Amino acid sequence: MADEEDDDQEQDETPEPPQRVFTLTEAERARQELEPFLVEAMDSRKKLSGLDSELAAVSARIMMMGGVIVPYEKLAAVRVEHNRLAETLKSALNRILETGCLIKDLDVGLLDFPAVINQQEVYLCWKLGEDRIRFYHRQDEGFANRKPLDPRDLGPGDTIQ
Repeated sequence: MADEEDDDQEQDETPEPPQRVFTLTEAERARQELEPFLVEAMDSRKKLSGLDSELAAVSARIMMMGGVIVPYEKLAAVRVEHNRLAETLKSALNRILETGCLIKDLDVGLLDFPAVINQQEVYLCWKLGEDRIRFYHRQDEGFANRKPLDPRDLGPGDTIQ
């Protein structure tokens, strides 16, 4: 047991690798590659939420009614589907994060790519549904402070029709 604890302490002291910095071209290439994984993660999360609600409702019914007959086969099927979706979600999230990209909001599909503009660390910011990466914000700011990369581009409040 002592050896395992020593190993854990050594791992804790390992510094985190430096944050990857993307060029706009690299971020755009990664965005195109990651979009299907983002959609899959969002879909899996939404379905998991529905299954969690279903399981909670069954548990509540059992607790309230006491002697109710438990639908074991249905519950087993729901649990198998829940586990499958959880693995799909985990896999999709890992695929996105291993690129160095940051998931800022999984509900709306918001990704940030660390970058440097005019010697300032920023995030290139992209939201699912946007045709390309068109915005950035400082790393201490968020989505509401997005600025267009190209001044001729649409402002952050505008949406693509």
